[in-house]
Amino acid sequence: MDRLKIGLIQPDLVWENIPANLEHLKARIVRFNKEADILLLPELFTTGFTMRTAEFAERMEGNTVRWMKELAVVTCAVIGGSIIIEDEGKYMNRFLWIRPDGQLTYYDKKHLFRMGEEDRHFTAGNSLKVIEHKGWRIRLNICYDLRFPVWSRNTGDYDLLIFIANWPERRKRVWKTLLQARAIENHCYVAGVNRIGTDGNGISYSGDSCVIDFKGYPVKFLPANKESASIIEIDIDKLKKFRKKFPVNLDADPFKLL
Repeated sequence: MDRLKIGLIQPDLVWENIPANLEHLKARIVRFNKEADILLLPELFTTGFTMRTAEFAERMEGNTVRWMKELAVVTCAVIGGSIIIEDEGKYMNRFLWIRPDGQLTYYDKKHLFRMGEEDRHFTAGNSLKVIEHKGWRIRLNICYDLRFPVWSRNTGDYDLLIFIANWPERRKRVWKTLLQARAIENHCYVAGVNRIGTDGNGISYSGDSCVIDFKGYPVKFLPANKESASIIEIDIDKLKKFRKKFPVNLDADPFKLL
């Protein structure tokens, strides 16, 4: 498949209220019935960026995973987003990727945001995740991962890099700049999905969800500080032609993640 339709869902999350968030998000998601290939939700979309992990953690067989599976069937699209998962006594910020056929893949956030004490309440993942979907190779990342280019380095293994986030408005310039940088340096499309509103800690979020092309140009930005949802189409043939014309990867320095 040459083209991929990505649905970005940019919501105002209700602080630490799983039922309210699921109800609200479902109403937005079902509008895209059979219109998108992938529908993306922000980081910790059921709770906001809470550190009360024990109170709000779910299991992989829990209600939110079932909810995502049901919506994947209804919309005929992948549903992706992160929630707090309890796994063998550890709490993970887990990016769930659920296909319409029920197949589930996940990525556990590698870089935990120590300034928000995420490292004290969650356990970091240690494995990168690349998924194949409709002829596209897709890499999953979460929020703070955006600041670490070595972790996101494309060694020829992906075409689309996704970041889901709770990224504060006061650092929106960093969000936009780094999304463009990751696209340029990795010769790939980048999708970034963020929330809006104010959380229970008084932190404000402006959204600025977007898709960036492989040259660093915005394909589309969603309106800042406004609940919004949109489908953006990207073209792998354009990416392949650019990579062939401008193969800077051939001069990249080798490296190995420890």
